Amino acid sequence: MSEKKLVLKAIKGDEDAFLELIHSYEEALYRTAISYLKNEGDALEAVQEVTYRAYRSVKTVKEPAYFKTWLIRIMMNYCQDVIKKSKREVLEEKILCMQGVSEDFTFLEVEEALLNLSDYERELLHLKYFEDVKIKDIAIMWNTPEGTIKTRLHKALRAFRNHFEEKGEVKRV
Repeated sequence: MSEKKLVLKAIKGDEDAFLELIHSYEEALYRTAISYLKNEGDALEAVQEVTYRAYRSVKTVKEPAYFKTWLIRIMMNYCQDVIKKSKREVLEEKILCMQGVSEDFTFLEVEEALLNLSDYERELLHLKYFEDVKIKDIAIMWNTPEGTIKTRLHKALRAFRNHFEEKGEVKRV
């Protein structure tokens, strides 16, 4: 069955259709949660909470084609709320320990570069490059013209790259 038909059935109250949709997007939800919360336990809790919130409000989905975008947005909002409430540092010691003693600090450097961006820029890069959401869909989700999204994405990428250029790690021509 197509995704659109599943979404329409879920909107009408079909629990099996909703569960099938959640199972198909479970990995994307988890990746989004882990990228924000940096903790497996918190990320799993976030997936559970967002599943519940989505189930409660699935009838509010306006466009079935954007169900995944709607779901990811709920996750992003939830994660931001958790971070604000706990005021935790994004890079915890656990992440450093998980990396072990390694000369490859790419993960940490990317995380550090992302932390230097605004929340808006970080969300934009996350949607575009980690969740592979199209610019058109981001524009609809944020109720912003596509051209504005493209401009802001370009600026966010430039700021992201500048972080590495300042360290002398990347030379762009």
